[in-house]
Amino acid sequence: MEVRRIEALWAHVHWLTVLGDLGSYTAAAQRLGVSKAAMSQRITELEQAAGVPLVRRTTRSVRLTEAGEQLVAATRGAFEQIERGFEGVKDLASTPSGLLRVTAPVALGRQQIVSRLPAFLRAHPQVRVELQLSDHIVSMAQEGFDLAIRHCARPPDTHVAWTLARTQSVLVASGAYLERAGQPAHPRELSQHQCLHYPRPGATPVWRFVAMNDDEAASLTQDQGQVSVAITGPFGANNSEALREAAEADLGIAMLPDFSAQQALKSGRLQRVLPQWSPVGAFGEHLYAIRPYSPQVPGAVRALVNHLRDSLADGFRA
Repeated sequence: MEVRRIEALWAHVHWLTVLGDLGSYTAAAQRLGVSKAAMSQRITELEQAAGVPLVRRTTRSVRLTEAGEQLVAATRGAFEQIERGFEGVKDLASTPSGLLRVTAPVALGRQQIVSRLPAFLRAHPQVRVELQLSDHIVSMAQEGFDLAIRHCARPPDTHVAWTLARTQSVLVASGAYLERAGQPAHPRELSQHQCLHYPRPGATPVWRFVAMNDDEAASLTQDQGQVSVAITGPFGANNSEALREAAEADLGIAMLPDFSAQQALKSGRLQRVLPQWSPVGAFGEHLYAIRPYSPQVPGAVRALVNHLRDSLADGFRA
């Protein structure tokens, strides 16, 4: 095959790589910003030039043939190097620009991230942000995300992580519920209360606490410094917004991340419960911005991380 013909097919090979990663013509076309028909036509042209099938199509999926996998494996490193080089050149520009695809958990995104984006976009008019809110952990590489905001105990070792803010878990309830059921004085009394919890698969709901008071803490040495209490209640949800709204509706005592409880505590819709005790292991202790490791970090990513870190610097005190 003559050199010019090969050069004309370089883009085709890149499209094949994307198709192999995503396993779908529709998803690959969306990633590349082209039509599904154009995607299919490019792959057909590449197969005709190669003289062998590169893609195996079924009614449910698309997979590369052995020849397709061999071609992708042989060229992937070159395309990744080109991408790194191009990103490095773009970063020479003084003004961050381009599309940023960001993913974040639903409650965290709605309560703390969305409200901070307008100021960022006004400061960086050449940047566009596409935010996907989902509680499912996605593959950033396969889904094409530039940045993920995560509330966790520890970010994955395979990723670059920036700490955005420290968080803590808090117990809250409405004034009406506490007037009706009483204010607990010790975590063990929670077993007698209606508790609104975040369900964990296969686990009995248990809340754990450490005492912030030195005298209480000294009495807990036989329990490794912790108090554990099995809790029950009329409602559980895997979303902190839902738990907060249930607490505001006087259903019981909820354990929430502080960023979810902040506004309700400020307004007086909710009150702190057992403030002298610190919950342990309920939610992560930090908010992180993470992305897969790469030699260059796009300027728009750095700008957004810095903006979020600065705007979250004061934490979530009520």
